[in-house]
Amino acid sequence: MAADLSPALTADMLDEAANAPLYQQIYDLLRARIVSGELGLNTRLPAEQELTEMLGVSRITVKRALNELAIAGFVRRQRGIGTVITYDAAAPTVKGSFENLIDGLTRMGVETQVQLLDCTMGSASPAICETLELPKGSAVQRIVRLRRLAGEPFSYLVTYIPADVAEGYSEDELATESLIKLLEKAGHAPVEAEQTIMAEPAEPAVAANLGVAPGSPLLRIHRIMRDRKGRPVQDITAHYRSDRFQYHMRLTRDTARQKDWKTDS
Repeated sequence: MAADLSPALTADMLDEAANAPLYQQIYDLLRARIVSGELGLNTRLPAEQELTEMLGVSRITVKRALNELAIAGFVRRQRGIGTVITYDAAAPTVKGSFENLIDGLTRMGVETQVQLLDCTMGSASPAICETLELPKGSAVQRIVRLRRLAGEPFSYLVTYIPADVAEGYSEDELATESLIKLLEKAGHAPVEAEQTIMAEPAEPAVAANLGVAPGSPLLRIHRIMRDRKGRPVQDITAHYRSDRFQYHMRLTRDTARQKDWKTDS
């Protein structure tokens, strides 16, 4: 049975004179109803032909809008079944913050569940040696983990730890504890972090673990953490589902100079 689009989608909801193409307008209309929960998880959308008649557009236009929703991870399209919503509006969203980064990361470790996918010891690549300030060919521990919130995957993390630091905790603990706590246990509590944030399409392996379609937009955060002595003790690249993770920051302006903005961190 097709979803009940109430109030129904109609042609007057689209504006052919707008800068946004019609497929984008249809995408936005459906996405808004999915994100709001009006169209819930596992609901089947009307067939392409039905949407074509509702909106007075070509089937190609509708098809592209639905394909874009699938790429973004909001729906799944399957021959013989149709277009089914895969986004759960009721699932909670994790909120990161620049205002107190270390405490926020620690709290995230407490409030989410972790699944250890891989843990190996080997020689670091030149790039990892550079970020961790290690001699060429140094041994590092590579950790791959998946984090879930309320059972839903939201982050895929690949971490590198210097071998001597990794001796301070067990592999079993990686499956239950946050890395920040384990680094504290190892005597290298992180007190400073530098990170880069960017958008990136999901590679197939990452997409499979996060439950999204390949090419879906992800938030990529690369972070280097240092202990009190200034030593880099963790290099981590995290991919977050954009529908399950938000970053919040508060900006302040120097009113004396009326030109500089800064983050409160």
